[in-house]
Amino acid sequence: MGPNMDEITQRIDMHSHFYGGGLVETLMSRSERPYLRRRDDGALMMVAMNGEFEFTDHYHDHRVGLERMEASGLTRRLLTFPGALGVELLPANQIAESISVYNTYLSQLTKETNGALIGLGGVPLANMDLACAEVTRVRRNLGLPGIILPSNYFNSLAEAEEMRPLLVAANEYGCHIMLHPGLKVGEAVPPRPADNVQYRLSAVELQSSASQVALTVILSDMLDAYPNITFQVVNLGGTLPFIFERIESIARHRTPDQPFPTDRLRRLWYDCASLGPRALEAAVQLFGADRLMLGSDYPIFKDDPYAHALAPAKLSDADKQQIAWKTAQDLCDRLDALRSEKVQSIG
Repeated sequence: MGPNMDEITQRIDMHSHFYGGGLVETLMSRSERPYLRRRDDGALMMVAMNGEFEFTDHYHDHRVGLERMEASGLTRRLLTFPGALGVELLPANQIAESISVYNTYLSQLTKETNGALIGLGGVPLANMDLACAEVTRVRRNLGLPGIILPSNYFNSLAEAEEMRPLLVAANEYGCHIMLHPGLKVGEAVPPRPADNVQYRLSAVELQSSASQVALTVILSDMLDAYPNITFQVVNLGGTLPFIFERIESIARHRTPDQPFPTDRLRRLWYDCASLGPRALEAAVQLFGADRLMLGSDYPIFKDDPYAHALAPAKLSDADKQQIAWKTAQDLCDRLDALRSEKVQSIG
């Protein structure tokens, strides 16, 4: 029998977002979405692409996040550039410098917190040359584990082709890429559902989109063409743990000579952000615990993913250890080794 849950002293959150690092000042200076504004009562409001929310200290003060981590027993956290906000989609001459400053700040946070905070940077997607240069800087110079990309670039094989130059650059030093819900450059915000918007958009449609992204990656050549890239699909791969048997049945009946490559799903990484123990149990059966990681989606959600999702799950102690920290640690070790090997090879 493995160790008790009380003995799991490492807990790594691999899905959270950070709006600091100079972005507050950048967004305060804007008057078009996305931007920050002061409400009449003094509250700071984020005016995002398809909504507005109160912009509390949780979003931009890493000290508040660290206090929250300590209170819940999380030992490390992956901060990411706020991909869903659409900042990286702005014209490069407006945003590239701010993104560079932000990425440098993330690297500094890792040092200042002795590795308690690590981060995925952003890239200015409106200029592919600058985006490629920035992902190289993120890995070679800053030592961040990788970047976050809007998942709408991976909704289909044709759309993913737009990312080829960036993937080539990311592959050079090894790179972790979180595929997070977000629009493409120039893409209009889709019309909102007629009712029950928060559930239809933030649950049903979001989970479906995560599944589409995973399908694009595994049904393309990306996993083989870019072996030094590790892809993270958020929210346990969307609906895949619950519909993969139907997908296999479709292939078995309609293209029996081409079975669905379910095993390729195990070549991606997944977090459990905003989901619970029953979903996590299903995901372990499909992907394996060694492909699953804790995720909070902090500060949008503030549940402790360990207490909320992992502790109540009907999983072995070994699987719980794996998900609590070991999958994330093995992933970071792999990326560090790839970067070190490349840096040493070029002197």
